[in-house]
Amino acid sequence: MALPPNRRRLFDDLYHHLLSAPWSGLVATIVGLYLAANALFALAYLAQPGSVENARPGSFVDAFFFSVQTMATIGYGKLVPRTPFANVLVTVEVLVGLFGVAMVTGLMFAKFSHPTARVLFSRHAVVAPHDGVPCFMFRMANARGNNIVHAEVRVVLAREETTLEGSRMRRFHDLVLVRPGSMLFALSWTAIHPITEASPFHGATPASLAAVEAEIVISLMGYDENLAQTVHARHRYQPGDIAWGARFVDVLTREPDGVRHIDYARFHDVVPLAAPE
Repeated sequence: MALPPNRRRLFDDLYHHLLSAPWSGLVATIVGLYLAANALFALAYLAQPGSVENARPGSFVDAFFFSVQTMATIGYGKLVPRTPFANVLVTVEVLVGLFGVAMVTGLMFAKFSHPTARVLFSRHAVVAPHDGVPCFMFRMANARGNNIVHAEVRVVLAREETTLEGSRMRRFHDLVLVRPGSMLFALSWTAIHPITEASPFHGATPASLAAVEAEIVISLMGYDENLAQTVHARHRYQPGDIAWGARFVDVLTREPDGVRHIDYARFHDVVPLAAPE
């Protein structure tokens, strides 16, 4: 019997699935597997009555906690194996415990050391004039407070299109930015795409974008000075996330000593072009 596609992908690359899972899901999985493994070994010990010395006859609780002590190589000395069958199980369980500790340790280290970028994307993108040209704009902020050098942003418009043969397919079009790269990304960065006649965005309206199931996908890559590694962030905008004829509220402030700060409380705010802040 074939596995469903989602389960097949899970078992084909279990390590990647666990590494990309949220911490809550990973911890819950590890705890669940740990309890299940000890429960199975406890049932195995109960299969031969009297295999664990000082354990109450037929007590699953005693067998379970003996399994916990064995798998963790604690060895308090009160509950001990007394038959060859129990000693074989202890040998197998200790080996399973060693493999489990090694795998969990490696997984935890890989997850802790995985480089990530804490880039804050505005909840809304806007379409408004910039230097007299209609532009699609969104803004980003480096929420970690470190420096990302040689940052590069790529923006793609994805939409459903019909080929000359009548086939329906999803196509991706690059949106050229005024400034696709930044030598130093430390505070805020507004990405601007001019909507010229050569732009895939030319002539688009909220209704037309929704009709072709459009979405704008953003990918940012840069080099984190503190981690000494390349970091990546990704975001996407649906047609309903775009504010037409609006602009972003200014969030940069300068202290008397010349240091600039970002007002994150207003980072996502947009206002109509004709309205004051």
